[in-house]
Amino acid sequence: MINLGINGARGKIGQRIMSLALADSNYGVSFGLERQGHPEIGKTISGVVITDDCEKISDCECFVDFTCPAATLNCLSYLVKYDKPVVIGTTGFDEEGRNRIAEASKNIPIVFSPNMSVGVNVLFKLLLQASEILKGYRVSIEEAHHVHKKDAPSGTAKEIARIINSKGLSVKPESIKSIREDEIIGDHKIIFKSDVDSLELCHSAKTRDIFVQGALVACSWVKDKCPGLYSMDNVLSQRISKV
Repeated sequence: MINLGINGARGKIGQRIMSLALADSNYGVSFGLERQGHPEIGKTISGVVITDDCEKISDCECFVDFTCPAATLNCLSYLVKYDKPVVIGTTGFDEEGRNRIAEASKNIPIVFSPNMSVGVNVLFKLLLQASEILKGYRVSIEEAHHVHKKDAPSGTAKEIARIINSKGLSVKPESIKSIREDEIIGDHKIIFKSDVDSLELCHSAKTRDIFVQGALVACSWVKDKCPGLYSMDNVLSQRISKV
């Protein structure tokens, strides 16, 4: 059993991480971390104490973080202090934030991915192949999320653009079409167009549980790894090699 610490434990993703982890005999939850002043600080929910004390990081075997950049970065020094692996699904980091995560990874193992969904990470692999073959095609990216999502374009859309551009095609982040509407979990569409045909690659998230399931797989994978900065591609590549 892996005992987890969950940052943002009472947020939408945090609640699902707690629920799915507690329902799986492979995981336990040591504590749920929340911001200072949160109304549920001090409560015990499903047997898990909700706290604002980052020192509690010492009690877990792996830390999971789907919050906001400031909250994630606030925990980094504690994770290094107590030598704890972490899975980071938070998006919206600026260059300084990404550099701080990279620096921390010299001391602890970190899985850092803009999207923990197994399906989206398969999409990333398909994009690499399509972008390598479809030279000269025009590419556009569309993404849609719920109205509460703060960053636009999404971290996933930015990663899609990075993958495409790495193969010599050109997509500027500012050209990505971002929609914030209702309670959309997460939709991404990539369109390759030429004068004679078009190809579309799409992924639609039906529930937040896809991100949670991927994060739990990442926790199991990273807990015994050496310090380093890892991606979901690293996690899933080893998983596939065992099939």
